[in-house]
Parts: sequence; structure tokens; C-alpha cells
Amino acid sequence: MSTTVLAASTSLDFSLTQKLFVIALCALTAFIAHMALAVFNDGVRPFMLDFIQGRSKRTATTAVSFGLSAGFIFGLGAPMALSSGVLNPWLLFLPTDILGILAPRKWLAPLLGGAWGAVVVFGLNGANDVAHDLPVDFLTAMQQMSTPILFLFTLFPVLAITKQFGRLRGGLAAVLELALVIMTMKLWPNVFAGSLAMAAGVLLLIGFAVRKDLLQRTADRAAARAAGEETSGTGQRAVAGDDPMASLFSASALRLRRYLPLFMVLGAGVCVLAQMHIFGGGEATSFLIAKGQYSEAAQVDFYRVFGFIPLIATTALASGAYGIAGFTLVYPIGYLLPNPILAAVVGAVVFALEVLALSSIGKVLGKLPSVRDSSEHLRSAITDTLQLAILFGSLLAANVMGGGLAILIVGGLYLLNEAMGRPVVRMAAAPAAVIVGGVLLNLLYWLDLFTPLKG
Repeated sequence: MSTTVLAASTSLDFSLTQKLFVIALCALTAFIAHMALAVFNDGVRPFMLDFIQGRSKRTATTAVSFGLSAGFIFGLGAPMALSSGVLNPWLLFLPTDILGILAPRKWLAPLLGGAWGAVVVFGLNGANDVAHDLPVDFLTAMQQMSTPILFLFTLFPVLAITKQFGRLRGGLAAVLELALVIMTMKLWPNVFAGSLAMAAGVLLLIGFAVRKDLLQRTADRAAARAAGEETSGTGQRAVAGDDPMASLFSASALRLRRYLPLFMVLGAGVCVLAQMHIFGGGEATSFLIAKGQYSEAAQVDFYRVFGFIPLIATTALASGAYGIAGFTLVYPIGYLLPNPILAAVVGAVVFALEVLALSSIGKVLGKLPSVRDSSEHLRSAITDTLQLAILFGSLLAANVMGGGLAILIVGGLYLLNEAMGRPVVRMAAAPAAVIVGGVLLNLLYWLDLFTPLKG
């Protein structure tokens, strides 16, 4: 199968077992969101502390969750699923965040979550079939997004290194990644060309960050010895014991540990979903899973973990609410495991270890500021590369749909969204514009004002 182009028809026709499992998992994630134990949206998590402590009402927190999630659900999650034939967390877990928080009763939350899961697994395939039968098949056109997403995503370590460590190291990383991409395409044509390049880039970034922190700690110790302050550590620890943030972190970690069995069930469920190969944890991995390139998908999602562990750990400790997918380690692990039973066991163990290690991770991050900063730069770089890739891919899709007219419509909608202050988040605006543009082109066809391009 081609490494850059998907088959013309993507299928969302899952087996009955897969459908029931998705429904059950959506019910579980909605229940957990209702309990304020975990949410998928990283932007919502900081608001959960006020909700947990009773300073914010359920309706207000629901409004926050909906406002921060709606654009990703309908502008990114649904289009990505329809174009790749693979489910994704924006489509499954963001709605269950909203529905779980919205539900006024515990028993209602899983019912609402399960209902959403049913809508996805039973309704999405029908929408997919209808769209493919239209004169202007915009879903097939959206498969053009896969190539720019996969290849431009490869550059995110280069951007992160450049932002944190300067142009020289960033330039060296860029040259190294380009050489590795060319070498991979030449020597291993059946392997995703960006795999080795991303691995090298992430390792370089981590190496630079750890080296900087170690040098800084050595310099700090030398300065302390020179000033005769070596014994000040005891006093600092005494003060730290009274630190209100430390107390909050400790209380949050303890709260999450009390529900460890429930988190283990959640980890098992997410890992099994990934093992079924009907789910991709990211934009790039959705297309890799669709192509059957599971090891490459695991690599991509594994590298993303480094950018999100500090964010998820600190927001979980500060708010008392964890991430629905944890540190997202269960994604790459699930892709690679041979059967769902093993995936359930491993997923449960991974989530247990993550929850138990939260406090320790928070302490380690406090001692490695450059590594913590690297995660910020990684997330920023991932966002930058994907925004460009999705925009470029959307314009390619528009060109396939209807040439210049479609580019005018899709590009115009994107620019209008920017001019209006981004009512739809930037990353979701372009795919949403492709869908709207596809609908408009079909209307123009039925009005005899547009002739579809011949493939």
C-alpha cells in the first residue's frame, strides 16, 4: 500500500463487538468525567479544581468544556474520522467530557456517553456512505491531507530545538532529519520516512535539555559551596513542607489514588481500543493506522508523549482531575500488542503506574526546568506543524474537489474565520471549511452551476 495516499474508499463499518466496546468505553469516560476524576481536554482540566471544590456549578463547567471542545469535535474529530476511516479522541472523548459534566446524576452520565458512542459507531458510517455517493466526493478528497500531515509533522522536533536552543542547533537538527528522511525513503521504502528522523530529533531535544539542566545544577552546587550555603537544604525542605501548592498536589494525588481500580479499568479500555486498530490517537497516527502501519503509528504517538507528560502531570496534580488517556502511553502500546486481552492487562498496569507515579513525576519535573520547558516547546511545535499541514492538506483537498473555485471557497472560509477572531479553532477551521465547501459544490452541481472535476 502506498505510504502517502489512502485507498479511495475509507470504511467506518466496524464489527458488532467493536461497536459495543466503543459504546461501553464512551459510557465509562462520561461517568469518569461526571465524577471529575478525568477529562480529555487539557484546557478544561484547570477548571476542574473549582468544580471539585464546589466553587463552580456543573452548568458553568459544562459551558467551559463545550466552548473549548466544540471546534475540535466538529472541525477536526469528525472530518478526520470520515477522511481516514479511523476513530480519534476528539470525536470520542471530548463529547463524553461535556456529557459527563453536564449529567446531573451519576446514572445518567454513562447513558449519555453510551448514546454518543452509539451515534458515532452507527451513524458515522451512514454519513460516510452518503458523502461518498455525492457528485463531489469531498471525503475522498480529504484523504489528500494525509501526505502533508505525515511529512510536515516530522519537523516538530526541529522547531522545538530551534525555539529552545537557538538557530544553530535547530539548523543542525533540520539537516540531520532531512538526511534521515532521504535515507529511509531510499533504503526502506516500506517504512514511514519520518520515523527515524523524528526519533533522532526528539532524542536530540531531550539530550540538549538534560545536559543544560545537569550543567546548571553543577554550577548551582559550586556557587552554593563557594558561598558556604551547603547546609541550607534542610531549611528549604522545612519551608517546602508548608508550601500550599505542595499540599494541594499531595491532596490531588491522594484523591486520584483512591479511585485507582476505576483508572485501571479506564486504562484497559483505552489500550484495547487502540489494539483494535480502529482508533488513532493523533492526526498523523489516524492515517498511519488506516494504512496498517501500526509500528510507525506507535512511534509517532510515543514521541508525542514527551510533550504532554509535564502538562498532564502538573494539571492533574493542580486540579485533582487526570487525563482520560493518561499520559497517552496506552496508545502506542495498544497499537503494538497482539490481542485485546493482553492489551487490557497492560493498559490497566500502565494506568496504575501513571497514577501512582504522579507525585514523583511532579517532583522530578521541578528539578529539571529545561526538560519541562522542552515539553512546552514540543507541544507548541506540534501545534505549529499540524496547523500548517492541515491547512495545506485542506487546500489540496479543495483542489481535488473543484479546482480554483473550491480553493476560493475553502481558503476564503479559513480567512474569514481568522478575520472573525477564530470562532472555530485554527486547527479545525480548514477541515471544517473543506466539508462546508464540499456541501456548497454539491448544491452548485444540483443547480447546474458547477461541473465536478474528472478524476
